[in-house]
Amino acid sequence: MAVIESLLDTQGEAYQNNLKVMSAAVDEFRGIERQVIETAQAKAPRYIKKGYIPPRERLSLLLDTGAPFLELSTLAGYMQDEDTDGSGAGGSYIAGIGYIGGVRCVVAVDDYLTKGGSIGPMGGDKRKRMLDIAMENKLPMVNLSQSGGGNLKLAGDIFGNSGSLFAKQCRLSAAGIPQITVVHGSATAGGAYQPTLSDYLILVRKQSTMYLAGPPLLKAATGEIATDEELGGAEMHSEVAGTNDYLAENDADGIRIARDITGKLGWNKHRPLRAPVTYKNPLYSAEEMRGIVPEDPKTPFDIREVIARVADGSDFLEFKGDVDKGTLCGHIEIEGYPCGVIANNSPITAKGAAKAGQFIQLCEQSGTPLLFLTNTTGFIVGTEAEQAGIIKHGAKFIQAVTNCTVPKITIIVGGSYGAGNYAMAGRGMDPRFLFAWPRSVVSVMGPAQAGNVLRQVAEAKVLRSGGELNDETVAFIDGLERETIADMEARSNALANTARIWDDGIIDPADTRSVVAFVLSVCREGDERSVNTNNFGIGRL
Repeated sequence: MAVIESLLDTQGEAYQNNLKVMSAAVDEFRGIERQVIETAQAKAPRYIKKGYIPPRERLSLLLDTGAPFLELSTLAGYMQDEDTDGSGAGGSYIAGIGYIGGVRCVVAVDDYLTKGGSIGPMGGDKRKRMLDIAMENKLPMVNLSQSGGGNLKLAGDIFGNSGSLFAKQCRLSAAGIPQITVVHGSATAGGAYQPTLSDYLILVRKQSTMYLAGPPLLKAATGEIATDEELGGAEMHSEVAGTNDYLAENDADGIRIARDITGKLGWNKHRPLRAPVTYKNPLYSAEEMRGIVPEDPKTPFDIREVIARVADGSDFLEFKGDVDKGTLCGHIEIEGYPCGVIANNSPITAKGAAKAGQFIQLCEQSGTPLLFLTNTTGFIVGTEAEQAGIIKHGAKFIQAVTNCTVPKITIIVGGSYGAGNYAMAGRGMDPRFLFAWPRSVVSVMGPAQAGNVLRQVAEAKVLRSGGELNDETVAFIDGLERETIADMEARSNALANTARIWDDGIIDPADTRSVVAFVLSVCREGDERSVNTNNFGIGRL
C-alpha cells in the first residue's frame, strides 16, 4: 500500500476561497442546463394535448428506473451559431449512456421542444460523437426521433460533410451493433434516412410520417396533391411500402416496443461473467475536490490531492517518483479495477515526457486503461530544455499516447495548453472519453502570452517599415493586445470548449470518481464483447 496522505487544509482560507469560486462555476453550468430544460418544458403543454410525450419524459420511460444514466455534451452548441441566449445548448438532442432492460446502450432523444429539434452544426457533431461512442464501445443505440431536420439557414456551412452522419450509421450496422429508432413525429428528406438506416424501425399510428418530400414540396415540384398519411404515414409504410417494422399505437407504446426489441437482442448472453469485486472507497471526501484548484490559475497545486480522492483507498503506487516530479505516473484502482494515471504538477520536461512514454508502454503491455489528469502549460521551453531533447522526448510521449490501444480517459482539471494538450490525450488524440472541470482552459497558449507575442510582432513591423512607436501606434498596439487577450479568454474557457464538443461534457469535480468508474466499465465491457459483423449493414427489404 502506498496511501497518499492529503495535505489539503479544508478549513484554511485558501481552500474556502477555492471552494467558493469552483462551486459558483458548477452552479453556472448547472444553471444553463436548467435553463434549457425549463425553456423547453414551457412549450410542452400544447404538444401534450396532441398526444406527444415531452422528450425528457420519453427518456424516463425508455430507461430502467433507478439505473445510472450518464448524460453527455449537455452544453453542445451553447452560444454558437443562432443560440443567442443559451437556451439552445445541447444541440436539440438529449444523449448519453444508460440501461434499457439491463442492457447498456447509447440513448438519444430528439428534443423537439428546443428549436423544433432542428439540427445545427454542433448538434450534428454531437450526433456523430454518439455514433462514435456506440462504435468504440460496442453499445446498441436507441433513438427516439422527432426532429425538424437540418437547420436550413446553416445548411450551407455543413451540408458538404453531412453525409458522414449516415455513413457512421451504416458502419455501425455493418459492425454488428444494432440501432433501434422510434419515429414519434415527422421525418423528412435527409431526416427520413436516419430512422430508415437503423436496423429496427418503429412508427406510431396516425402520428409518424416519413417522406423524401412533404405535401407542399410535392405539389410545388410535380403538381401532385397527397395527404401526409398517403405520402408517408405510419400505416402506409407498414402495409404498403414495407419500410416499417413495428407499428405502435401511441408514443408510450413505441417506447415499449423499443424496450422489448432491446430485451430480445440477447445482448448480454455472451457477456463475460465477473466475480464480485470488493474495493475500499477513497480516504477523503469527493466533495473536497471542489476546493483543490486555486482561483488564480498561476498558483500551483498538487495533483496528488485529486488522485487521493479518485483512487480506491487513496492508494497510489507511483512510477519513477524520483525522476521529474512534475509529471506523475503510477498505478491505482478504481472500484476494484486497475488503472494507470498520468498527471501534471508542472510543465512537461524531457525527463517527464520520457517517463510518461515508458509508463504508457507498460500499461499497453498489461492491458491497463489510462487516466489522464491534465493541468499543464505545455512542454517546457528554453535553451536548456532544447539541449535536453525536449522535442525528441515530447514526440515519443505523443507517439505513445496516440498509438496505445488501451482505453484512454481524460479529465481536464486545470489548464491544457499547446502540445501539452496533445501529450495529455486531448480531443485530437481520440481518448475514449474526455471530460472537463469548470474553469478549465484549453488553448494553444495563455491569452496574456498570445497578446504579448502579437504586440512584439506589431512593434517589429512598425520599426521595420521605418515608422516609430509614437502615441498613436502604441495606442493601436495596446488595443490589439487587449483584443487578442479578450478573444482568447472567451474562446478557451470551459463553456466555450464544451460548446464546440471539445469534450464530452463539463462535470462537477465531486463527480469525477463516479464518472471515471462508469466510463471505465463501459470501455471494459466493450473491449471484451464480440459482435457478429457483416459487410454492408442490414438492408431494409
